[in-house]
Amino acid sequence: MKTGWELKRLGDICFISTGKSNTEDAIADGQFAFFDRSRIVKKSSKYLFDGEAIIIAGEGQTFLPKFYSGKFDLHQRAYAIMNFNNKVSIYYAYNYLIHFHKYFEEVAVGATAKSLRLRHFQDLPIPIPSLHEQHSIIAILDESFAAIAKAKENAEKNLANAREVFDVYMNNVFTNRDKRWHELVLGDVCDKMEYGTSSKSNETGKIPVLRMGNVQNRRIDWNNLVYSDDDSEITKYSLKYNDVLFNRTNSPELVGKSAIYKGEMPAIFAGYLIRLHRKEQLIDADFMNYYLSSDKAINYGKTVVISSVNQANINGTKLKNYPIPIPPLKEQQLIVSKLDSLSAETKKLETIYKQKLTALDELKKSILERAFRGELISGEGIKR
Repeated sequence: MKTGWELKRLGDICFISTGKSNTEDAIADGQFAFFDRSRIVKKSSKYLFDGEAIIIAGEGQTFLPKFYSGKFDLHQRAYAIMNFNNKVSIYYAYNYLIHFHKYFEEVAVGATAKSLRLRHFQDLPIPIPSLHEQHSIIAILDESFAAIAKAKENAEKNLANAREVFDVYMNNVFTNRDKRWHELVLGDVCDKMEYGTSSKSNETGKIPVLRMGNVQNRRIDWNNLVYSDDDSEITKYSLKYNDVLFNRTNSPELVGKSAIYKGEMPAIFAGYLIRLHRKEQLIDADFMNYYLSSDKAINYGKTVVISSVNQANINGTKLKNYPIPIPPLKEQQLIVSKLDSLSAETKKLETIYKQKLTALDELKKSILERAFRGELISGEGIKR
């Protein structure tokens, strides 16, 4: 801590209190902001506090602070930190709590649902410089964070644009097709469509069982695996190179995704997935996989999906009737080659922009650390 700064307990420099309301008190058209344990700010017909406040949920995982000014309602398991003494700026404290939020994760109690107690807030140590220095720190953080936010916005736009370029090109392949292509259905180019194993999976075992969460946009995600030890199931449902998997059931916005197996590791597939046994002389596996992730296929799927509130389903019979434009096999392979090349370039750009976003997050952390060590200001004010 910088010489001349004082180390105080948060409870000694402000007022800290929980609310009195319950989640059921939230109403859609309420006049006042209502903060509960979720990240979403709800509405209430009443208010408990009026003023500038730092608000932190008392239960959760990250305990990230929110800043609010005005009248608001508060859940009985959320905390309002406000009414700081005249030697402390609430904006300084707010930025410090953003920097120091890992403290709450470390002191939270409970085996599963982590929660905070009033003492955790009261006992939190906070370094206090002079008001002049606090205002200098706030000024440089505001300026720095505005620049970082703008840079992140640009990087996120570039990331979205890179993906859009690929999607537009791929969708154009299947939408503005050559008139010489045959318009068939998947049932014409597949011998059969096979549902995966219905056996119960385990945390450990001989071989991974791919589930609906492992089927992403055209690829298999090898995270969050479960396993099987059933030899008969392993023999029956073992994946083969270039097998195309279709996600037949999921939430309404995720059903219908496909992925292609490239032999990354031995695996079988679960019953929520369908393996398409294609006629190799008619259709290329990668061409089929690209088609199933195109707007043409996704939009058709939306017309035949059977939906409930939380679940949607496209069965094998519906899948057989998916329309698919089929060029000659050699032309399919040429299209796949072009799509693969563009996809590789897109992934390179995505990596660059994701690295920029990570670097900007790290820069923000670094600036906060330096700020509260007193390294961004001199006795006269901001360091330039």
